[in-house]
Amino acid sequence: MKQEANGWALAPLALFLVIFIGTGFSLTMSETNMAFYQLSATVAILPAIAWAVWMGKGVLTDKINVFLRGAGDSGIITMCMIYLLAGGFASVAKAIGGVESTVNLGLSVVPASMVLPGLFIIAAFIATAMGTSMGTIAAIAPIAVGVATKTDIPSALLMGSVVGGAMFGDNLSMISDTTIAATRTQGCEMADKFKMNFLIAMPAAVLTIVILYIVGEGGQVLQEGSYSLIKVLPYFLILAMAVIGINVFIVLGSGIVLTGIVGLISVTDFGMLKFSQDIYSGFTGMQEILVLSLLIGGLGELIKYHGGITYIINFIGKLTRGTKSTRAGEFSIGALSVFSDLCTANNTVAIILTGGMAKEIAKSHNVDPRRSASLLDIFSCIIQGLIPYGAQILLAGSISQLSPLEIVGNMYYCYILAFVAIISIIIGFPKARS
Repeated sequence: MKQEANGWALAPLALFLVIFIGTGFSLTMSETNMAFYQLSATVAILPAIAWAVWMGKGVLTDKINVFLRGAGDSGIITMCMIYLLAGGFASVAKAIGGVESTVNLGLSVVPASMVLPGLFIIAAFIATAMGTSMGTIAAIAPIAVGVATKTDIPSALLMGSVVGGAMFGDNLSMISDTTIAATRTQGCEMADKFKMNFLIAMPAAVLTIVILYIVGEGGQVLQEGSYSLIKVLPYFLILAMAVIGINVFIVLGSGIVLTGIVGLISVTDFGMLKFSQDIYSGFTGMQEILVLSLLIGGLGELIKYHGGITYIINFIGKLTRGTKSTRAGEFSIGALSVFSDLCTANNTVAIILTGGMAKEIAKSHNVDPRRSASLLDIFSCIIQGLIPYGAQILLAGSISQLSPLEIVGNMYYCYILAFVAIISIIIGFPKARS
């Protein structure tokens, strides 16, 4: 049943952010150590879910079922499976010394001053080939964590480089879910959307690389270390599989198996029992992020059920009715993408939900479909990389044991992309050519 627009439906999400972020800032002001770790987001979100279930006139059982449907959405379950496989791979790779060997090999070849740009470029390349930022972060983040232990470069800055590169590649990839959703809803070809995206995203990426080089120029290797090529082999193989475009589940699953085989061959006292224990240890390390993703999925579905998404769509639609300029239409499409992603914490879902309205705005404001598809994808990418409860930031935080807000503060690419995207709308670049 279609729900009427209801701005009040967005209040539970605001409550969650106030509790989670507000508590962290409050504890920071009182000089509490590890302030943003004191309250788990999985607990902070519970009052918001309770409010969302309670609000409205529907039957309580029906609203609980809506929550469960959102938590059990295939996209949410897919992310959770990636969390588990990523945790298992990272745990086994660390146990056999694979991460340390990979980091030592990398630092012996690449100077510390080039580590940040290097991680960004590698993540961008892998994400473009794989079509998934999640799989890219799962593969590259453990290396960034290892680099942090060997250099004086802050972990949050390293993770920001990895996630930024992953978001850049995912945004441009021809096989990304967001690209498919944006082009299908707007009725344009993927190649045409890529060209529009490239002209906006590439300047942002180049500027990000320059800034990362400047920020990391004074980086020093604090601890020299040896490496074993056989222990690096699993990383080379999974990166090669990713570049070829093999499914992320096969890539991560193969990575676990290959890493285990290397451990059995090269590490003393590493048997099948230890292998299984390390995999399980990786699984348990992802418990918080997995639970939070399920809860966020359920909350997002309740917000949609109560009319929150409809309210946003209608509100943006009203703003554009009095003005028919192309620029107003493009800003409106960007705003649709931003607000829907804030509510759903899923850029693909956000594009699907607002694609129809975006297409209507594009028609009435003379916005080329290739341009509207590009803007939908770009602005959802920006927000997805900046919300502390988004899957990409949560995964990076879980692997690096950092607060999501620490990583968000170092997401240079998304901040720069937002600036470049807004400027592109103001100056009307790039022009869509027939």
